[in-house]
Amino acid sequence: MSVQGSILGNAVLRREDPTLLRGTEKYYDDLDVPGVQYVHFVRSPYAHASLGAIDTTEASSMPGVTAVYTADNIDVAPVLGFPMWNPYFARPVLATGKVRFVGDIVAAVVATSREAAADAAEVVQVEYEPLPSVTDPEAALEPGAPILFDESEGSNLVFETAIGEGDPLAGADHVAQVRVVSQRLAGVPMETNGCVAVPEADRISLWASSQNPNAVRDAVAGALGIETSGLRVAAPAVGGGFGPKAGPCTEFILATKMAQLLGVPVKWTEERSENMVALVHGRAMVLNVKLGLKNDGTFVGLDADVVADGGAYPAIGALLTVFTQQMSQGVYNIPSLRFHARSAATNTTTTAAYRGAGRPEATQMLERVIDVAADELGIDPAELRRKNFLQPEQFPLTTHGGANYDCGEYEKSLDAVLAASGYQELLAEQAKRRASGDPKQLGIGLSAYVEVTAPAGLHVEYGAIEINDDGTVTARVGTSAHGQGHITAFSMIIADMLGVDMDKITILQSDTDDIPRGSGTMGSRSLQTAGSAVHVASETVLDKAKQLAAHLLEASAEDIVTGDNGLQVAGVPTSSLSWAELAAAAKDDARRPAGMEAGLAYELDFDGTDSTYPFGAHVSVVEVDTETGRVSMLRHIAVDDCGRILNPMLVMGQQHGGIAQGAAQALFEIVAYDEDGNPITSNLMDYAIPSAAELCSFETSNTETPSPRNPLGAKGIGESGTIGSTPAIHNAVIDAVSHLGVKHIDMPLTAQAVWSAIQAVK
Repeated sequence: MSVQGSILGNAVLRREDPTLLRGTEKYYDDLDVPGVQYVHFVRSPYAHASLGAIDTTEASSMPGVTAVYTADNIDVAPVLGFPMWNPYFARPVLATGKVRFVGDIVAAVVATSREAAADAAEVVQVEYEPLPSVTDPEAALEPGAPILFDESEGSNLVFETAIGEGDPLAGADHVAQVRVVSQRLAGVPMETNGCVAVPEADRISLWASSQNPNAVRDAVAGALGIETSGLRVAAPAVGGGFGPKAGPCTEFILATKMAQLLGVPVKWTEERSENMVALVHGRAMVLNVKLGLKNDGTFVGLDADVVADGGAYPAIGALLTVFTQQMSQGVYNIPSLRFHARSAATNTTTTAAYRGAGRPEATQMLERVIDVAADELGIDPAELRRKNFLQPEQFPLTTHGGANYDCGEYEKSLDAVLAASGYQELLAEQAKRRASGDPKQLGIGLSAYVEVTAPAGLHVEYGAIEINDDGTVTARVGTSAHGQGHITAFSMIIADMLGVDMDKITILQSDTDDIPRGSGTMGSRSLQTAGSAVHVASETVLDKAKQLAAHLLEASAEDIVTGDNGLQVAGVPTSSLSWAELAAAAKDDARRPAGMEAGLAYELDFDGTDSTYPFGAHVSVVEVDTETGRVSMLRHIAVDDCGRILNPMLVMGQQHGGIAQGAAQALFEIVAYDEDGNPITSNLMDYAIPSAAELCSFETSNTETPSPRNPLGAKGIGESGTIGSTPAIHNAVIDAVSHLGVKHIDMPLTAQAVWSAIQAVK
């Protein structure tokens, strides 16, 4: 009980923003490290080649050069991208035998300045014998394709998964089908990747731009063959991650090893063009899907065949088809479902998790084929979805894909977004433009989605709370924020529970010296896991403090409530103790009740027992100039449900950022390669990311369906906007030209792609 009102559910300004806005926040590249030297990596210009002699003589003699390393003079274990893979898929940290993608690291130059390192790297002489390459994952699985790993028995197949038997389309009156290409994307964080490794007396400290310092520590220590106690990993401010910075990278391992060998700090700062080929990519799936329906629109079954691109050194990206499989039923009653996916190694940058990580692809597949079916059967797309929604009384529900849905009200979010968009009025305006032959046609696109947050065992997280001697509070969490507003969210939870002012709360994260364990930030997991851990720890400390206060104030514990930065007897504010007084008493054997342990602190690993499943519905409104193919976003309306909302401002920020990234995939972005495997989009002149000028204002709102799987009732929101927006925009663009005979266009829906599709049906 508290005498104060709850701040949860209110828009509270972010505590993180003042230092970001003033430019005083420190990133790894801002750290003042005396004696630091710089590394520049020599990278392969070939997608696939046998590697011959490497001559470093001239480079080693250049001014400022400290050392030049190749595989011949550095001993580091190859890195296996995922524990279940065969050892031959492991990536040598410096290439041996052959190179497998443009950007593979061949040598490393360490020098006293960035310029000296880059100049020396230019004169490293490398002998390459080019080999045939393959960059298309479907082609990589065909007989006769170039083989990346000679030990793989003549196949580039990395991983395969399947569910369902028999014919899921049996009994259907109509079968709709579509091939959806979820194109390869680059993460393009505002801050490129990098790190600085600092050797110390008895260990090495590694400052890295990372979403998961604990995982980086374990991986780097393992690769170098040292104890984790000999390596500290910390992430200062991180300028964007979106998944590609979630795992350890080869460059971190090399920088740390070179610092160890040389006994000097070593810094690597990624250049933008380097970032576009070196930082892991996302998406890169081809999804062939068939949906069987009755004539009245009732779904009969779904049949999906998927090929994913794992890149040159397969890692978690090749495994993301498991999430696509898990979420392949979406928000719908689908009586029968068959799903088959294969992942291939190709001569491209390795793929990994990117905002949504396998779940957007499932929604893109489902929502496109449903629109195809609606068009072919002449049923309104909204009504076709509504007719086949899972209903609230069916939850909890285990789907065909093995997802254990907690709760959902899918029709409620659809109704809300249709009302907010003025759906019927939009249809009338569209009909008017079509009748008039206006060259600028209106497109209306829908999507309804469900996604999984805290997936694949990521529902457990570390959290701790301690009341300090001065009455302030220190919290520790195993998540690692990079822009999401965790400090604000966690501070709100603690302030609400303990009645402490938010400016008296310190949140520690992202440093293995402070955080003994933790799974970092990815999969929209942080609030429901670390937030719940902080909640439970605060609740436990509060209960103990109430027992202590009751003992000292000669009252019943049931009558103790939180007051102004302390505890008091309910209705008697003068009978109170501040948190500083309680902290002192908790350490005094003479003042504690018999049997009470000293201190006001608690730590735990919160276990939410399972994932949560946010959902929502989006409407996209676009205008397509049929004479040029140009697409303009007019409106985007989103109703997302992330369970109980603690801070609507933080939720809105995540919605807007997610929608922008979803729109970017639908309309602008693609990583492309030429026939020799050369990347042709490796700078921001050629890789099109939108600015705010290319996007419309977003109209966001929420429904709230609290999850029963954590005490906050929270579900994730970080990826929902991306998952919901891409198929809605995709559907909208095709809807704008469907009356001309266009049935499908692959993303990104550039003016050229749309114009070409229109010309093809003329």
